Amino acid sequence: MQSLSDMEIRDLMYLEASAATGNFTRAAKSLGINTSTISRRVGRFEDELGLALFERGHGGVRLTSGGKAVLAHIQRALAELDAIRHASDQNGNGIVGKVRLGVRMPPIGEPLCDLLSGWRAKHPRVGLTIAEMNEWEIQAAVQERRVDVALMTSHTLWPDAVTAPLYRERIVAAVPCEHPLAEQEALDWKRLRKETFLVQGWDNSQSAQAFYASFMGCGVKFQCHAASKQSVFALIAAGFGITLATASQAEVVFPGVVYRPIREDNAWVQVELVWCPEAEDPAIGRFVAYMRDEALSRRLF
Repeated sequence: MQSLSDMEIRDLMYLEASAATGNFTRAAKSLGINTSTISRRVGRFEDELGLALFERGHGGVRLTSGGKAVLAHIQRALAELDAIRHASDQNGNGIVGKVRLGVRMPPIGEPLCDLLSGWRAKHPRVGLTIAEMNEWEIQAAVQERRVDVALMTSHTLWPDAVTAPLYRERIVAAVPCEHPLAEQEALDWKRLRKETFLVQGWDNSQSAQAFYASFMGCGVKFQCHAASKQSVFALIAAGFGITLATASQAEVVFPGVVYRPIREDNAWVQVELVWCPEAEDPAIGRFVAYMRDEALSRRLF
């Protein structure tokens, strides 16, 4: 004889169907099994419980008082199992979940806002959290599974990073409103390299300065600040120097700062999607596929 712990889910389903139909034959038909099977399994279940669940008669079966009490628990158990299956299906298909996004730059402006908006519309039950870090912090966070996906510029990537190109952005010059450069319609590297450049920089992260220098060569005066881009803009507005910004960053109005296009073929930056394939769960896989496919279909790079 089976022990109580060996009860099978189908036994609970047999009992519920029998109680609902009041007849083993009809219950068996609804479940697609033989009447003898359901009668035998119900009888065995009653033996295991040591309790008669049904009164049997020529017209069918009827729950005993004990059977009614047991049925209430059976129905709750089956409902919980359905909820478990539903949650498993949704998570397994990436319908619900969470994506932790690491970013090198705030995700403002186009085309990124439109990409994220499209993702949100298609996957409203997948949560998204953002953490802003420098490139070394992002690398560690991805490798240690503290973030799932990251947005980084191509010059900040580590050698073995798994990436997909997302989009290119034009680079513009951010200058004080009262600066002579603000009077120009467009600028070039030759004119800019005479200025003092304010850049974000930390002891372990000088990628911004190296990136700027790749455009203008050596001899350019840099001032590094371990601060946000907004703080750098505040110093520019106060007349301490100029900086470079992406076109999306230039969509944000900052008092005392104006943006001027740069008339150079190489005045752009590539934004990449970075992730760790070994750590992918369905929701993350869906996010990566959506962002990558949308960028490709829109020809953003």
